[in-house]
Amino acid sequence: TDDALLGYRTQAKMNPPLRGERDQAAVIEGLIDGTIDAIATDHAPHAAEEKEQEFDRAPCGVVGLETAFAVGHRLVRQGQLSRNRLIEAFTVRPAAIIRSDRGTLAVGSVADLAIIDPEREWVVDPKRFESKGRHTPFEGWTLHGKVTSTMVGGRLVYEEKGAP
Repeated sequence: TDDALLGYRTQAKMNPPLRGERDQAAVIEGLIDGTIDAIATDHAPHAAEEKEQEFDRAPCGVVGLETAFAVGHRLVRQGQLSRNRLIEAFTVRPAAIIRSDRGTLAVGSVADLAIIDPEREWVVDPKRFESKGRHTPFEGWTLHGKVTSTMVGGRLVYEEKGAP
């Protein structure tokens, strides 16, 4: 929520801006009832010197890609959303919206895959991000659900260091 901005924390400054608990609850309800059918992140990393200045001068944008699944997975762990619904919102639905043939595991489809360990517990540490950006409102949060590898077009493009 917008509480992450207290103390003028630029690592939580984004556009659209964070909102209050009531708005957060409405977004969650929209995911649950299907009013919101897709989840995406405007992964917007910035150099440290850009974000580490006065709040009004700091650009909007945070690293979203590395935490998106695990933050959404909190709703699954709380029993508010099924894991299938969460995965659909990250894959099938965005692909359908942009009329892409991606986002599916159908025979003959392009192998764009994210391999996840849904029970893996981890602490958000921006120093360990693969992204060049380090700004996240989730620093220090303990999350469950970790992307361990990624394939694009059938080619392994990311594998977590130390992953089996």
